[in-house]
Amino acid sequence: MRPLYSVPLGIAATGAVCLAYAAGYEVRSFRVRRVEVPILPKGVRPIRVLQVSDIHMVNGQGKKQRWLQSLAGLRPDLVVNTGDNLSDPLGVPATLDALGPLMDFPGVYVFGSNDYYGPARKNPARYLKALRTGIHGLNNPDGSKRAGIVGAVHNPWQDLRDGFDAAGWVNLTNTRGRLKVAGLDMEFTGLDDPHIHRDRYDEVAGGPSGDADLSVAVVHAPYLRVLDAFTADRYPLILAGHTHGGQLCVPFYGALVTNCDLDADRVKGLSTHRAGGHRSYLHVSAGCGTNRYTPVRFACPPEATLLTLTARR
Repeated sequence: MRPLYSVPLGIAATGAVCLAYAAGYEVRSFRVRRVEVPILPKGVRPIRVLQVSDIHMVNGQGKKQRWLQSLAGLRPDLVVNTGDNLSDPLGVPATLDALGPLMDFPGVYVFGSNDYYGPARKNPARYLKALRTGIHGLNNPDGSKRAGIVGAVHNPWQDLRDGFDAAGWVNLTNTRGRLKVAGLDMEFTGLDDPHIHRDRYDEVAGGPSGDADLSVAVVHAPYLRVLDAFTADRYPLILAGHTHGGQLCVPFYGALVTNCDLDADRVKGLSTHRAGGHRSYLHVSAGCGTNRYTPVRFACPPEATLLTLTARR
C-alpha cells in the first residue's frame, strides 16, 4: 500500500512540473492561428488580416520581439492591433522595434488598459472568486474602482501612439477610420478600452456608413455591452483581445475565466454574437503575452491570428 504522504507529494510534484512547463516553455511557444471568415461581397478576392493583441512587452523579451518581426513574412493585407502592447513603462522602444516590419503594411489599432497603466500585483484569489460568482473582470458601471488603476504607474502611451501614427496606422480610439486594403474600401469603428470604462459608444453609434465595401468593429475588451451595440448596429465582424484565451486553461476542458463578462466558451477564436435581431462574427485573440507579474500560460499558447476574409457563401 502506498504511504499516505506520497499522495500530496505526488500532487506537489505534478504541480511543479506543470508550472515549469507553463513558465519555461509554453509562454514562449509562439504560433500563428489561421481562420476563415466569409464576410466579403461576392466576387471579391480574399484578403488577409493579421491580428496581434496583448503583447504585454517587457524590456528584454528578445524572443517575442523576433517572433513579432517575423510575422511580416506572412505579407498581410492589413494589420489590426487590439491593444495591451505594454507591460513595462520602458517597453515602448522594444514594442515599436518588434512591430516595425508590420508597420510597413496598412494597419489600425486601439489601446487597452495596460497601454495606459503599468500592471499591478493582483491577488490570484480574485480569479477564484470569479469562478464562484460568475462575475469576471470589471463590472462596476461608474468606473470608481477601475481595474485597480488608482495610483498605478502611467505608461508613456503617447509615445506608442506617435510611433503607430507616424507609420500610418489608423487610431480608432472612440472614432472611425477608413483605409484602402487590397483594392477594397474598408471602414473601421473603434472604441477605447471598456475594461476601464473608456469606451464611448455614443460617439460612434449608427452603424456602417453604407458606402464602404466592408465595415469592421475593433475593441480591446469584449464586454457584452460593446458586442451588443456593435452587433445591433450590423457590423459583420468584431475583433477583440484582452482575455488571453483564459491564460491558465484545463486540458480538454478549456478556459475557466475570461476577465470580462464574455462567456468562457468564446474566450478565444472565431464565434458569433447575436443582438437586436442581427448576427456578427466575433474573433477574440488569445494574445501573445502576459502580465509581467504572471508570466505563465498553460494549455493556451501565445498567438497571433491570420484571418482570411472570403466572399459570403
